[in-house]
Amino acid sequence: MTLGTEFAATMADAKLGDEQAIARLYRDVHPRLLAYLAARVPRAAEDLASEVWLAVARGLPAFEGDEPAWWAYLFTIARRQVAGHWRQAKRRRTDPADPAAFLDRAGSSDVETEGITAIANSEAVALIVANLSREQAEVVLLRLIAGLDVEQVARILDKKPGTIRVLQHRAVKRLAPLLPGLAVTQ
Repeated sequence: MTLGTEFAATMADAKLGDEQAIARLYRDVHPRLLAYLAARVPRAAEDLASEVWLAVARGLPAFEGDEPAWWAYLFTIARRQVAGHWRQAKRRRTDPADPAAFLDRAGSSDVETEGITAIANSEAVALIVANLSREQAEVVLLRLIAGLDVEQVARILDKKPGTIRVLQHRAVKRLAPLLPGLAVTQ
């Protein structure tokens, strides 16, 4: 969340259709959005990100709130897109191309995007997804990759903040033996 004091003015301009304001909102959140989606659905992250932005474009005029509410709004849409993707995948099996086949294509010059994508594709994310319950993994991914606070994650997952803290604590405790140097407080 980097817009800070500029958020309100940027959002107001974006609601009026100012392309530069919309681009600022996009640049601010897209790298983390893509990292979250890549962690949840690696082979369809780009497609889901496009769907998220289409939904945001439709709902932007009605959005009301501050910057943390904006992030929660966006990641709620992303979470719903992921759920829809998995529902559709159960109904129709496909064999998409492996993303590694496209690595030799032109790369991005955006270092932040590349860094967050590297984190999302790291062994740590695979470890999180493989060793935690779906609910715990989602909490950890939203907290670490998306950078959302406990209250925002609670709103997205429709849970109480205390429940989110407990899920996160249990997740970290479960991962501690697998990640040397990870401190777990009691």
